[in-house]
Amino acid sequence: MPQSEATARIKINDLLKAAGWRFFADVSGPANIVLEPSVKLKPADLDALGDNFEKAGKGFVDFLLLNEKGFPLIVLEAKAEDKNPLVGKEQARKYARSLNCRFVMLSNGNLHYFWDLDRGNPYIITTFPTPTSVMGYQRVTPDLQRLIKEDVGADYVVLTQRPGYASEVAWKNEAERPGFIQTNKLRFLRPYQLKAIHALQQAVKDDKDRFLFEMATGTGKTYTAF
Repeated sequence: MPQSEATARIKINDLLKAAGWRFFADVSGPANIVLEPSVKLKPADLDALGDNFEKAGKGFVDFLLLNEKGFPLIVLEAKAEDKNPLVGKEQARKYARSLNCRFVMLSNGNLHYFWDLDRGNPYIITTFPTPTSVMGYQRVTPDLQRLIKEDVGADYVVLTQRPGYASEVAWKNEAERPGFIQTNKLRFLRPYQLKAIHALQQAVKDDKDRFLFEMATGTGKTYTAF
């Protein structure tokens, strides 16, 4: 089948493989994709699903993506290309909960969602996360409230270098100030750096769940402050 005509199963298979997931054991390690707990896939099982999952009796297919110990890590609900990935998300959630599985992915080969059941609603992702990134994300518990509320001014770095700088005579004297800064190698944040930091704080405030995932998996925006 020409690549231009590739349907959901082919696209999802390729996305999984590109992210380091394995349908079958190879030199990289054991299979970490199964159709149900402890049941390994066979080539005939995968072929039976059809090119676009149109042969799936329930109208959706659940793959289990396993962690390094072989336990369920993600339930992947794979839909046909003409189906909205969010259709049947509640069934996927119930299935994931029955397996004590925290994460769900929903995809029709073109549109993909990641869902952390402990943190909020599904949100769009552009690539499938790797096994390592999801396991790393699972361990991340940053203090987002502190990040959001942290008061970051131009002297944010300077206060870690020389906490009492503002009370020193050489700082108060405007004529001596440039030399004082140079001698003590004080680093003040520039306007564009402050803008980037404040944009990051606002982004976290607006969408904490997406921020957590993107920071853990490296799939989000990059905010450069220095």
